Amino acid sequence: MPNTINYAEIYSNQLRELYGQESKSDALYHSNSDIQLNNGKTIKIPTLAVSGYKDHTRASLGFSQGNYSNDYETKTLDHDRSIEFAVDPMDFDETDTVVSLANIQRRFDTTQAIPEIDCYTFSKLYSEAERVGSAIKTTALTAANILADFDANLEALEEKGVPIDRLILFCTPTYKTLLKNAEGIQRTLDIKQGGGIDRRVHSVDDITNIITVPSARFKTLYDFTDGCKADSTAKQINYILIDPEAQVSRVKYSYIHLFAPGSDSRTSDNYLYQNRKYNGTFAIDELYKDGCIIHAAE
Repeated sequence: MPNTINYAEIYSNQLRELYGQESKSDALYHSNSDIQLNNGKTIKIPTLAVSGYKDHTRASLGFSQGNYSNDYETKTLDHDRSIEFAVDPMDFDETDTVVSLANIQRRFDTTQAIPEIDCYTFSKLYSEAERVGSAIKTTALTAANILADFDANLEALEEKGVPIDRLILFCTPTYKTLLKNAEGIQRTLDIKQGGGIDRRVHSVDDITNIITVPSARFKTLYDFTDGCKADSTAKQINYILIDPEAQVSRVKYSYIHLFAPGSDSRTSDNYLYQNRKYNGTFAIDELYKDGCIIHAAE
């Protein structure tokens, strides 16, 4: 696809801010800080199993014999992306600097890079849930059953010993609206000075971290052939309730550079903008099965 520049007789040099710039999956990239990707594209996470107590024999060397086994989960980064743009130096003047590096970078972040890392991360959480056997629910949610579903999730996670205060609830705006209007919900209304009423859902029971994700970034499968588009077979994810410590998301390599005219023989006297990001998301298998519950369309 050739580069095209919008030439106009009068052209504002101020790009309009776009909606949805914030990354919704960022919290997942800060868990398990002890796991580092320093070399290569794979890491090995140690696993250890030990046997339990047995009855003690009150005699010499009466300790019961136990056993242990150790293994490794091998994980590999799998999302390596890049792009470059050749920019004619005349375009900087003739479009009143609208294609300056800062504007190209900002627009690329807001329309491509940030949405894509969310799409990749959430869809990978879904595929990892399928792989390890995490709970994936498909029963249609309504105002009448959403609280029962929420309570069942917390009960299941608490039974597994998952620390409830670590959980993050990622959900669509539709799910959040259902939750706000759930039958039987009790809320405290914040009557603000001047008569305003705050009806927002900030937390539910012990879940204090609720992050709303645009539905377009919350599908089960994406096509990354050219940018990021929902696959034709993709299903809508409604929520992901997860202990972030049960997964690892990392950006191993991020590169952004602008080359001056003449520095690359392919682009002649053009500026060359290059951007590359190498990242991955994967489950810690022995934790993820119990530490993640997903609801998606059937």
